[in-house]
Amino acid sequence: MADIKKKPIGITETILRDAHQSLIATRMPTSEMLPILDKMDKVGYHSIECWGGATFDACLRFLKEDPWDRLRALRKGLPHSKLQMLFRGQNILGYNHYSDDVVEYFVQKSVANGIDIIRIFDCFNDLRNLETAVKAAKKEGAHAQIALSYTLGEAYTLEYWEKMAKSIEELGADSICIKDMAGLLVPYTATELVTALKNGSKIPLQMHTHYTSGVASMTYLKAVEAGADVIDCAMSPLSMGTSQPATEVMVETFKGTPYDTGYDQNLLAEIADYFRPYREEVLKEGLLNPKVLGVNIKTLLYQVPGGMLSNLVSQLKEAHAEDKYEAVLKEIPNVRKDFGEPPLVTPSSQIVGTQAVLNVLSGERYKMITKESKKILAGEFGRTVKPFNKEVQKKAIGDAEPITCRPADLIPPQLDKFREECKEWIQQDEDVLSYALFPQVATEFFKYRKAKQENPDFDKKPSAPEGNDRTLNVTVAADAFK
Repeated sequence: MADIKKKPIGITETILRDAHQSLIATRMPTSEMLPILDKMDKVGYHSIECWGGATFDACLRFLKEDPWDRLRALRKGLPHSKLQMLFRGQNILGYNHYSDDVVEYFVQKSVANGIDIIRIFDCFNDLRNLETAVKAAKKEGAHAQIALSYTLGEAYTLEYWEKMAKSIEELGADSICIKDMAGLLVPYTATELVTALKNGSKIPLQMHTHYTSGVASMTYLKAVEAGADVIDCAMSPLSMGTSQPATEVMVETFKGTPYDTGYDQNLLAEIADYFRPYREEVLKEGLLNPKVLGVNIKTLLYQVPGGMLSNLVSQLKEAHAEDKYEAVLKEIPNVRKDFGEPPLVTPSSQIVGTQAVLNVLSGERYKMITKESKKILAGEFGRTVKPFNKEVQKKAIGDAEPITCRPADLIPPQLDKFREECKEWIQQDEDVLSYALFPQVATEFFKYRKAKQENPDFDKKPSAPEGNDRTLNVTVAADAFK
């Protein structure tokens, strides 16, 4: 490697967000994070991903915490580090599209409270759904990163990815991320993909993957050698399995090479030592299921993300149909094809998975169609890379005219309406955004917060839910099926 120019690789640390979202359903409370922030701040990470994704929902719903308070506390405890969040484009951190004024206000408040880098993605890779968030991030002086949801399929050629990279740069993004949420990207394909994206764009490239299929560390090695600038890793106690490769391992891998991070392994060991007892604690409590720590090569066969697999198990268990697991796994690619071959990532993964469950349990494909499936087929989530199955679409929406424009163009401003609806609970500007994304959950939290303020001894321990937070319940949500 003597002829390779020195190019230290950057690492984004995910233990405060994606690592615990992937392994323990986003249940790490802020109190577990605060004592170690000083040491994490000294590592020299490219960034620390600590907010967004499912953390917002989980804070309100299960931990009885204000997610905005968490962000402010993290900003205070990490004064020298860039803080990063995951943002679902026009969905923000929820599961529906919101109006542009809500998206803009959420970005504004995220940056004002401490976020430096906003990673923005769309479950269909429909860049129209990212325009508002990117513009808003740039306006607020934040780094706007567009994440491409990586998936497989005949439409997803190297030419497709190269064109996407060019379009992302033209959109004004500051960097690109390959978001391999299911661990589908294998090492030598990573070389080809990174090369294609680098051919299409001159902006920095970041790699994000999960260890689900067992190849992630090797994929990172080949991606870095091909020109990737930053990789996402998690401290070892909450790494691998459905999480990211271990930070310490990747630091050691590149030590003494042109890609050497320069990070102090002794400091990283201290951070790992801090989180290790927490790992043992959640293992004992059953919050960390050993099943998610292994390798599941079926990920490559069915292209199903780890969190989606746990959703399916939960749904089938509830329906007393665990013996249908293999049949559902085989049905998922069929539903995905009918739905235009979208990447399987929130919320498309939950929607496709639930529809596959229904198709198998009912004994007839599309005998029952969920509200969410109808939304996809009506174009409410945006444009897929391939056309929908016309027969399935007609069965779902009849003769209704599907949406072909940017879906948010049809949503009138919502911010004032949300503010009026929750005015009795507002104690800070940000409360309207919590309510906008999760009206019922936020209202329950506001009631809890008020009770706690009036009586400091009052407390309400969050109940431990079964399955994944975002599971679309196939037995309870009967009104969704027609």
